Amino acid sequence: MRPNNDPSKLSPFSPTLSNGINQMMTDPPRNQRSTDDSRSNFSASGNHYERNFDIVKDSMGLAISLNKTESLDVVLDDFSQGYFSLSNENRKKLVIVLAKEYDLNRIQVRELLKQYLGLELRSGNEGELSNVDDENMFSAFYRIERNLRQALKPTYNVLFERLNNYTGGLKFLSLLRADILSFLGEENIASLRALDSCLKEKLSTWLSPAVLELHQITWDDSASLLEKIVTYEAVHPISNLLDLKRRLGVGRRCFGYFHPAIPGEPLIFIEVALLKNVAQTIQEVLLDVPPIPEHEAACALFYSISSTQTFATLSPIPGFMQWLLSKLASQSVIAKVDNMEQPTGGSRSTFQENLLEPDEERMLLNSAPETYAGKNGMEVMLNLLTSKNYEWTSSAELLSALKPPLMRLCARYLLQEKKRGKALDTVANFHLQNGAMVERLNWMADRSERGLHQSGGIMVNYVYRVECIEQYAQSYFSTGHIHASTDIRHYTMAQKEPEETTTA
Repeated sequence: MRPNNDPSKLSPFSPTLSNGINQMMTDPPRNQRSTDDSRSNFSASGNHYERNFDIVKDSMGLAISLNKTESLDVVLDDFSQGYFSLSNENRKKLVIVLAKEYDLNRIQVRELLKQYLGLELRSGNEGELSNVDDENMFSAFYRIERNLRQALKPTYNVLFERLNNYTGGLKFLSLLRADILSFLGEENIASLRALDSCLKEKLSTWLSPAVLELHQITWDDSASLLEKIVTYEAVHPISNLLDLKRRLGVGRRCFGYFHPAIPGEPLIFIEVALLKNVAQTIQEVLLDVPPIPEHEAACALFYSISSTQTFATLSPIPGFMQWLLSKLASQSVIAKVDNMEQPTGGSRSTFQENLLEPDEERMLLNSAPETYAGKNGMEVMLNLLTSKNYEWTSSAELLSALKPPLMRLCARYLLQEKKRGKALDTVANFHLQNGAMVERLNWMADRSERGLHQSGGIMVNYVYRVECIEQYAQSYFSTGHIHASTDIRHYTMAQKEPEETTTA
């Protein structure tokens, strides 16, 4: 069902829109608007009240259907204000309306397909037309193909393209997609997936690396830009202004990629530490110690995402603990089922796997307090890792018992666990496809709550060797092969390596 897009028949709009359209012919052109961080303050006027849903919905319809270009900016401004004034529930409701009511016209598509299939295709080479009939035949094909291409474009394409040409619209679209992904996480709706796919394709073109500009960010930059660095730092939060100044000072660099349509806001920023050697812990990078003289640096370490000698990162492993806890929990269930089916012993299920080596299991069983006891080492490990406030990190004995299995299983996770033939861990996949190798695991390198939750405190160094980058990237792309140091391989050589696990 199509919405009524006749502007004259739409319900009344907000005063901002009504006044704006009426005054458009007398108002001078607006200067470029500043871009605000807050979604509720996205527009210049910054409304903080929630608009009526139907008014925002009609505003969206007008933004798609309006043909008067001189009034379009006012309409888009009103719609963007209205969208960000809505509650999360009503935003989701509005986006679903956009996905379903402004989708492509499938009746028209089916009719065109019938016409296309009804055309008779004569044998012969298209490039060697022999007479007027052949020319007419191909003209009919070309006409329907052109109409099909147009009919297969959903109507919401118009909104996306208009917003892209509107000041601040590209940022709006980026925030809109973040909302769409959030809604899809709550409920998998086919029309919403199609909307997201279309918007993703548009953004990949509009935010192409070819149009991004790389700039160094320094302490002398604007306060609003520095505030964004503090706000958006997701790997190692910036604790205060002194911490920020240190990260932008001697021995440190911060670079941002900027888009001309979103001035003053980095789309990506990278923090770099100039060091003598590759750091083993994040504390070496973040602690308040005097930096080395920059001329002595031999390594450029990317610690929140280069000297010409070594390019390395000290990176999080965001998916490790989720993967490990899931494996431990599933093995516990499988063991219980096997015990029920084979009460007096017998062959073990083909799905059952002891994730621990005999020495590791023995050490865990001997070290764990009674409160974490279990029927086997894997149950004990699961109990410890899911303990409240990560109590295991306060015990030297437990840390010693957990280190061997956690480091070994982390190496397995990085090197052997795959999704569609590539590394399961998203950060690993990013670096590997760019030509890095897995160099070293670092025990208890990030003791923050986030670091313990994501990876049990383990961090990893990826190293970019200039002479090998192209070769490593190509082999990873073509075969999924992961290049790793001997130290990393050593963790998985002691055990019989399981077959690579591939997730669809």
